[in-house]
Amino acid sequence: MDEKTRQDLLKLFEGKLNQAMRLYLETCSRCGVCTEACHVYASMPQAKYIAAYRAEIVRRIYKKYFKSQGRFWPSLGQSKDLTEMALEELYEAAYSCTGCRRCMVYCPFGIDTQMIMSIAKLLLVGAHAEPEILTMLADTSIAKGESLEIFREGFLAGIKRLEAEVVAKWQSQAGDTVIPVDKQGADLLYVALAGAHSIIPAAAVFNAARENWTLSFFEAVNFGAFVGDPTRTKLILERIVGEAKRLGVKEVCICECGTAFRVMKQLSGPQPFQVSSITQVHARYIREGRIKLDPSKNPEPLTYHDPCQIARNAGVIDEPRYILQHLASDYRELAPEPIYNWCCGGGGGLVALGEETLDFRMKSSRVKAEQVRKTGAKTLCTACENCHTQLSDLNQHYQLGLEVKFLSSMVAEALVP
Repeated sequence: MDEKTRQDLLKLFEGKLNQAMRLYLETCSRCGVCTEACHVYASMPQAKYIAAYRAEIVRRIYKKYFKSQGRFWPSLGQSKDLTEMALEELYEAAYSCTGCRRCMVYCPFGIDTQMIMSIAKLLLVGAHAEPEILTMLADTSIAKGESLEIFREGFLAGIKRLEAEVVAKWQSQAGDTVIPVDKQGADLLYVALAGAHSIIPAAAVFNAARENWTLSFFEAVNFGAFVGDPTRTKLILERIVGEAKRLGVKEVCICECGTAFRVMKQLSGPQPFQVSSITQVHARYIREGRIKLDPSKNPEPLTYHDPCQIARNAGVIDEPRYILQHLASDYRELAPEPIYNWCCGGGGGLVALGEETLDFRMKSSRVKAEQVRKTGAKTLCTACENCHTQLSDLNQHYQLGLEVKFLSSMVAEALVP
């Protein structure tokens, strides 16, 4: 690595060193409490998969360049030079971590390993050593925001085709305007994923609840966050913020996408609208009597996987259980305390990398498969696209014999006319 590249990367590193980050980098006592907390280590017990070990790779670079002991007596502080080999170690650490933060809830000091891994990902982006597909997907999202008129006609034509499916399946819930788009003064802006599975059931429920809603032109997923690029993350986020302000909505509802919800909820700053997950909105509709569900639609044992970004990292825990009280007659918890639930193993961009990470995702999530199998459930539902994909892969790989569903789709299927 040439010296200019190294200095550029160190400037990126320094930009991350706020008070909290310095605390995390300097506090770890290597007590080992987090060792068994990581689903990867629990499934494949190797030292490189311990949360503290991953963080130590970043910490040693920090000691070398940002601590006087590392600069003058590097051997005493186990400091490490920022080299090409160090970048390879950072890559393995960053992309074997799903950002689930289960280690954080076990840590006696509350060290946020995911924040430390954000340094690793940023250095990889700066060195152009990140997964290329994630950057390409992020740039595609940004380009759509910059050239909306190019995509507008095709998008609207696609929505018209979906409206017919909503009417065919949920005629009494379809409403006058089945899928409203670009509706000024709507109370709720729904930000979906690309695909009918994210739009059709949601439209049925919104219309059944007589919601004054409109569909966003943009997809919810934020690939900038997956790749760990703050600039791209902000640009993708601002498309939706700008649309919500232009339409004057009171609420932005994020579909079943954990990272999209957490980014919008926690990184958008103060806005003239509130941010909710679709799970929170559905729970509100039930509570207010705006929709009713038929639990006889789900007579078999059912369990629910809490997406890490929505539950552990954003606090949406009670709402899905409230929905399930009205949705299922035999609900079974995966974990005694949802905050300690095992990660599905597909977060942090791993699912988005597809076949490239499949073998690792299956091996590293053995404990998740075992957790699901122990419930004896016949249906496994969740509220996150990545989780759904990963759990479906686990279901096939470990022959769990389950049906994996989206919680929002189950709500739509169980609507009482």
